[in-house]
Amino acid sequence: MTRAAIVLLSGGLDSATTLALARGQGYDCAALSFDYGQRHSAELAAAARVAAQLGAREHRTVTLDLGAFGGSALTDPAIDVPSAPTTGIPVTYVPARNTIFLAYALAWAEVLPARDVFIGVNAVDYSGYPDCRPEFIAAFERTANLGTRAGVEGDSFRIHAPLVQWSKAEIIRQGSALGVDYGQTVSCYQADAAGAACGACESCRLRAAGFADAGIPDPTRYRS
Repeated sequence: MTRAAIVLLSGGLDSATTLALARGQGYDCAALSFDYGQRHSAELAAAARVAAQLGAREHRTVTLDLGAFGGSALTDPAIDVPSAPTTGIPVTYVPARNTIFLAYALAWAEVLPARDVFIGVNAVDYSGYPDCRPEFIAAFERTANLGTRAGVEGDSFRIHAPLVQWSKAEIIRQGSALGVDYGQTVSCYQADAAGAACGACESCRLRAAGFADAGIPDPTRYRS
């Protein structure tokens, strides 16, 4: 029997690859995106395209306002997105974002029902966010099984982070082999309304380097 799964889908390169991997493993995937007060909505349009292209059974977008708290360049327009490398955890870190997103995914999974949740975090070519590390994923899985009816009744949840130890080039090669159209994705922290990338933010730099290292042409649309 095909197993249902929830896949967190931002519309970026990593989450698109994660959806393709889950589908390739035979999961019947419901995709979950968030309109959380981020700088642009182009990634949400990208998520809808990716969900359709990769055959998600359903795609939902939840609206919540992390911008009410600020504290991140992605939710507070008064904080500039860096265009050069920085040290430490960058200002593009959104406080508790993955904890919140996974909690929503867990709630939907318990109702759907699904016992597998996929998230496209990466701890190799990434920005140093604390909620992208294997330790966090393992801790959240324990929390999921301690704090849900399904978990305490023995119907355990699994939190999958298949990209966590992959380089960006490995992610791109694998996704390309699975048919991901990366031209449909948006990774830029400050893309314009049409989804064209700035080419300067850290996400753009990591993405461009990944395509170069993978030896695959970069389909990203950049602002002129």
